[in-house]
Amino acid sequence: MDDNSEHGGVHVDVDIEILDDPLRSEMVRGAITHFRKRDTDSLLERRVNPVQKKIPVLIHNGKSVCESLIIVEYIDEVWKDRCPLLLADPYQRAKAKFWADFIDKMVYPPSDKVWAANGEEEEGGKKAFIDGIKLLEGELKSNPYFGGETLGFLDIAFLPLYYWFHTFETFGKFSIEAECPKLVAWGERSSCTPLYHTHIRSMTWR
Repeated sequence: MDDNSEHGGVHVDVDIEILDDPLRSEMVRGAITHFRKRDTDSLLERRVNPVQKKIPVLIHNGKSVCESLIIVEYIDEVWKDRCPLLLADPYQRAKAKFWADFIDKMVYPPSDKVWAANGEEEEGGKKAFIDGIKLLEGELKSNPYFGGETLGFLDIAFLPLYYWFHTFETFGKFSIEAECPKLVAWGERSSCTPLYHTHIRSMTWR
């Protein structure tokens, strides 16, 4: 690990391994002073995450922070003056974390069944997935983003899944736009942000 990077008077020792979640990786990028991706091997994984032995891992000042949403929360707390992702109000922060956890536990698992399963298992996964994203659409309300007027913590949590919508529709033979038009509009709007055009559009997803 390179520990000699210093920019703008702030000493940073950072390697980011968020190869399974490139969008969250890029959202984090704007908040830190040095960003670098490296080829991942089992030795690196064991060294920086000896408990889980997997990525994603953020290394800051020689210390490892694991799990992508925890990394984003860490970034928000350490560099909140540069890249605030969670609102200051404790209740709103708790809500954002709740829905991000909901996505990881209640939306991602059934989404895998939409394209990887068959028969009743696929149909059950499709129903659970649609039910989950409908609840999320309700949380969006009339705001342009889940974070309000700008991209925030919950947007970061959900956007990686949005880029799989076409795959889900193709395999599941249904229209997400017909089920959740506001959510699709949110994804299209988010894809027009400078962040998307600068860093994300050319990436290979998942």
